[in-house]
Amino acid sequence: MVVKASKTLLTKCFCFNKYNINCLPSILQNGFHQRRNMYTLDPIDPTEPTFNKILIANRGEIACRVIKTAKRMGIKTVAVYSVADSHSMHLKMADEGVFIGNSPASESYLDKGKIMEAIRITDADAVHPGYGFLSENADFVGMLEQESVTFIGPSARAITGMGDKLESKRLAMAAGVNTIPGFDGIVENADHCVEIARNIGYPVMIKASAGGGGKGMRIARNDDDAREGFKLSTQEAQSSFGDSRMLVEKFIDKPRHIEIQVLGDKHGNVIYLNERECSIQRRNQKVIEEAPSVFLNEETRKAMGEQAVSLCKKLGYSSAGTVEFLVDEKQNFYFLEMNTRLQVEHPITECITGVDLVQQMIRVARGHKLKIRQEDIGINGWAIESRVYAEDPYKNFGLPSIGRLHKYIEPTQVEGVRCDSGIEEGSEISVYYDPMICKLVCRGKDRKEAIERSIKALDSYVIRGVTHNIPLLRDILTEERFNKGDISTNYLPEVYPDGFKGSLLKTNEKLKLLAMASTIFATNELRSRNFINAPQHKIYGKTLDSWNLYIEMMEEKFKLKVKQENGLFVVEIDAEEFRIDKNSINLASPLLNVKINNEDNVIQLLSKNASGFYNIIYHGTNYKLYILSQRSADYLHLMPEKLKFDVSKQVRSPMPGLVKSVACSVGDMVAEGQELCVIEAMKMQNSMVAQTTGKIRCINIHPGDTVGDDDVLIELV
Repeated sequence: MVVKASKTLLTKCFCFNKYNINCLPSILQNGFHQRRNMYTLDPIDPTEPTFNKILIANRGEIACRVIKTAKRMGIKTVAVYSVADSHSMHLKMADEGVFIGNSPASESYLDKGKIMEAIRITDADAVHPGYGFLSENADFVGMLEQESVTFIGPSARAITGMGDKLESKRLAMAAGVNTIPGFDGIVENADHCVEIARNIGYPVMIKASAGGGGKGMRIARNDDDAREGFKLSTQEAQSSFGDSRMLVEKFIDKPRHIEIQVLGDKHGNVIYLNERECSIQRRNQKVIEEAPSVFLNEETRKAMGEQAVSLCKKLGYSSAGTVEFLVDEKQNFYFLEMNTRLQVEHPITECITGVDLVQQMIRVARGHKLKIRQEDIGINGWAIESRVYAEDPYKNFGLPSIGRLHKYIEPTQVEGVRCDSGIEEGSEISVYYDPMICKLVCRGKDRKEAIERSIKALDSYVIRGVTHNIPLLRDILTEERFNKGDISTNYLPEVYPDGFKGSLLKTNEKLKLLAMASTIFATNELRSRNFINAPQHKIYGKTLDSWNLYIEMMEEKFKLKVKQENGLFVVEIDAEEFRIDKNSINLASPLLNVKINNEDNVIQLLSKNASGFYNIIYHGTNYKLYILSQRSADYLHLMPEKLKFDVSKQVRSPMPGLVKSVACSVGDMVAEGQELCVIEAMKMQNSMVAQTTGKIRCINIHPGDTVGDDDVLIELV
């Protein structure tokens, strides 16, 4: 396909601070998979005035999300992009694209001057900020006002009031909102933090005053925790928000994190759109959300909603926003913070209310009154959002992974599924931005159906090229406590006290996996013997009808038999028999819907090789199997054992990242648990410690270096 730039667009190209800012015509939807929107589309009044052109000051899935609604409303869109996003989906979807700088967010998406210049050269009359980046930056809103450009969000005053956790708490108290006991001043240093924590009483939460998204937050249960937490949280806050101020408040044990979606206009009308349960978190960042909450009764829901509305009216708040609460076991609730923007998890609210929140934000920003009244807001079904990340869930519930997606298929064939993503096959997950792949949203008539559809969708999700957290997401959805609704912000450490180790298969599930793996082996054997114009008896002799196999899986050893019978593979193992439809074993497909005893079972063949090693994804988890014919297995005892290497003397990077500091020198004696360096990835600080006592032999890094996953950073003797 050849795309020609119009003469008008070409005249708008110019050089800005050594970066070329190019306006490109869009490639509208050609080659794109059409993702389903699960909300009921709000009626659009074609006579209602709206914006001519919106610039989306963001990237990835949220930029794509805004573009979809803008197109539905007949509004032109402008995408901004960095070097890392030069082939991104949001750029291809928009009507115009403006290049704004290098890959680090500080040199592109956080550079207010470059965003303002992009607005000028494209004549955009409004800006939607998405979430993160400049979405809650009052100075940016002020710059837009000076240029007579509309910010699709709340006023600078509301952002300032709610963006500072100290000020927001005072405003919440003035609005009659329940608040958590804590210290209302600025924490000066680590010793001051310890003093405050002692006065409040442990445990306490140390968090960035200007923070959000789980950055710059630590729980302290003693003085040592307080000192360490203050240091790391301050560093994260400065790196993420450019503001190192801290506050300390009482930490409520085993709370639920429940938030209320609000929507207000510029005429004083404010409504709440029920709640979202966001309790399942790791490192204070959400993993799975659902709407409504299984915990709240109607009385508490109404009280929380009314307090959220009261706060908005006190602020004179207009646009979409979220008031977050901590709720204890007795349904007492306390104000946590307000996010003056569109939340990541907004789709589940759209699914159960039928309201397109982006459309309403655009209408409100244009000055229109809300047409939706509080009595119009109901709860229609149940929705669950699983955040699919490029992360390794076996490392502290998810350390970032980077790479190119060489195979990517979203499970949109599953009923009730909505995929909000900003990537496609060939996209690259980089070290520069949040590693989210997709927000997988599944809606059902009730919670049980929403969970079932979520599990089926996760099983059918094909992602190749990066490590991802689907194994953890699926395990949570099948876990007993989650299904009972017995959850809190402590859920992950309580259910997985030693970290996530993978799903445990029941005996019947394990036998099914072995049966399917054995039929993949048999299918591969038959295919390798099938030569065109070469009769099999002349090459191999009689065609094989059965196989005696040896399989190793999860340190267990199995013997089984596979035979062909009337279009079926019949597998005999441990006195069980599994009859598998041969036509359901398609080795050319990354996703196999295998029929076992007339029941569907979804698996993915990740890889296989001639040595007998098979990687099969089953129930979301990658299982490594070693499959041989019994004849070949009889010679295994002759194979030499692989030597084991002692890694306790090495400090390796758990993820790709940037070296922030090195706290040791060659020749230093260090103790077990002593911090040796700090690695930062996606604005998250990770303290790397010695695993054993010893002397520093070699340091392979310096502050500012970029490191890869599993790189050797420091070596001891």
